[in-house]
Amino acid sequence: MAKFTRDSLNKLRDAKKKEWRKCQYTILTCGGTACQSNKGEQIYQDLITEAKKQGVSDKVQIVKTGCFGFCEKGPIVKVMSNNFTETSFYVEIKPEDVAEIISAQVKGGKEVERLLYKDPSGKTHQKGAGEGNIGFYQKQIRVVLRNCGAINPEDINEYITNDGYVALEKSLFEWKPEDVIEQLKISGLRGRGGAGFPTWMKWDTTKKVPGNVKYVVCNADEGDPGAYMDRSTIEGDPHSVIEAMTICGKTIGATQGYVYIRAEYPLAVHRLEIALQQAKENGLLGKDILGSGFDFDIEIRLGAGAFVCGEETALLRSLEGQRGMPTPKPPFPAIAGLWAKPTCINNVETLANIPVILVKGGEWFAAMGTPDSKGTKVFALTGKVENSGLIEVPMGTTLREIIFEIGGGIKDGKKFKGVQTGGPSGGILTEKDLDTPIDYAGLAKMGSMMGSGGMIVMNEDDCVVDVARFYMDFCVDESCGKCSPCRIGTSQILAILNKIAEGKGEDSDLLKLEQIGKAMQKGSLCALGQTAPNPTLSTVKNFREEYMEHIHNKKCRSGKCKKLAIFEIQEEPCIGCGKCAKNCPVDAISPKEGWTAPADGKKKKPPMVIDQTKCIKCGECFSNCKFDAVVKK
Repeated sequence: MAKFTRDSLNKLRDAKKKEWRKCQYTILTCGGTACQSNKGEQIYQDLITEAKKQGVSDKVQIVKTGCFGFCEKGPIVKVMSNNFTETSFYVEIKPEDVAEIISAQVKGGKEVERLLYKDPSGKTHQKGAGEGNIGFYQKQIRVVLRNCGAINPEDINEYITNDGYVALEKSLFEWKPEDVIEQLKISGLRGRGGAGFPTWMKWDTTKKVPGNVKYVVCNADEGDPGAYMDRSTIEGDPHSVIEAMTICGKTIGATQGYVYIRAEYPLAVHRLEIALQQAKENGLLGKDILGSGFDFDIEIRLGAGAFVCGEETALLRSLEGQRGMPTPKPPFPAIAGLWAKPTCINNVETLANIPVILVKGGEWFAAMGTPDSKGTKVFALTGKVENSGLIEVPMGTTLREIIFEIGGGIKDGKKFKGVQTGGPSGGILTEKDLDTPIDYAGLAKMGSMMGSGGMIVMNEDDCVVDVARFYMDFCVDESCGKCSPCRIGTSQILAILNKIAEGKGEDSDLLKLEQIGKAMQKGSLCALGQTAPNPTLSTVKNFREEYMEHIHNKKCRSGKCKKLAIFEIQEEPCIGCGKCAKNCPVDAISPKEGWTAPADGKKKKPPMVIDQTKCIKCGECFSNCKFDAVVKK
């Protein structure tokens, strides 16, 4: 295969733009992990087969893309007219729906109304301005996710057509390294991995360090529970990361890059491997890129799933083949990183911003967001919210807008209780925080953090003690154990939380939680230990009365702390079927003694009762009752 030169790349891009999506219809199918696990690949293959079977292959182009973001409604299929003025947004598609989509719309020009998205009011979203009419998308601006759900991530030509590798071309032939850094400085882009360090400063520092050997590292070790921002970005747009890393190499004077990615992301790894191979075959990676004389290569390294390896120095030690444990800073990686050489390390989301910033200009990016936090931020919106999914909003968007407008509010009409931002390192915010604009400083002031972008919504049925205990248990497992504040502090906090959840807590325990948490924040070696107390400290601060209920009243209002739960069987709805008794592992349930059947004959069996002295609070009776007779108090 002939490798691209600058001239041939531009000719290809121009030619592809002229023929882009020229069929009468284009069908985009979601190829992200969530939809793939729900027969998304079969739907894609069936669409191709059905188009051939119905004789319309020449009228339709069928493209498998990355994640559309609206994971709650997947698998998603979008059918667009050739001028992109009309889009049919089909949700929760099954393989058996494929034939009707082809016959009705591609052959007949009519939408399949039963498959169209319906908003919460029941109104059907019919073709028009595409997903722009859907509440989930209306407040989003897709910068990082610009190509996710729009192009085939396994075809380099589709990336090139959408201005892919334009920024690399300019950095090789038109701009000096100082020009690239200046645009990043103007943009105000800060690291999206959690710390929020100015990207331009990190690049500039690494560039200025003397030395012939330097490295570029992409941190794709996304370990937060409920987070999948970086995974989806690589699955849907791997070339954006490759392009940004190559630009970084040219800017700082590096010739080798590494992507450190979790082995638990097989689809992302597969698509990254394809993208790297295509880039090399086409002269966009490797020796003499685009005939510029610049050499740069990228290799993949798989992480074993240690959360602490999301911390940059622990990641670098793992890359070196050592145990992934943080090292003191300074020296910072920009000075002495991988194998003690200057190393520029950015996470996936940070890198994915860079090509579009350099194409559109730093001022374009800086026009979005807040004075302190420019641009957009990707969040994985999950939990007790109607519309869970991957979203991208301008910095400064409020939590209320995200949860109640984009997210559609709390599921099942329940009451909002709190939202955790920043994964296991973030705090839990309450209703009083809903109208605060989200940015780095604002979240920190509220006792939380941006983190990499996890956002988990909780409702009235969640127990804050149980939530804090869950995250601290995670941090205990993931602590590398190198420093005492983290190793001992996480275990001590977890022990106290377990004590409170079992009804053995004392008033002094809350003071201990605060003292240990603050000591960890000041004394831990890395960000894992420094931020691990955040869920506990924020819940003690914002939900103190709920902790006091556990301590004084021996009560868990949500029933999540099993040792404090009381299960009772209501006589009126109970029909005496005995299913609860059959599922009770300790034979604590039996028919009510001395019961007399009512004269109306409606009940012939006595209701069941629970012997509280035998009950072990397992909840099997509550889970198995079909008549809502078992209640949790």
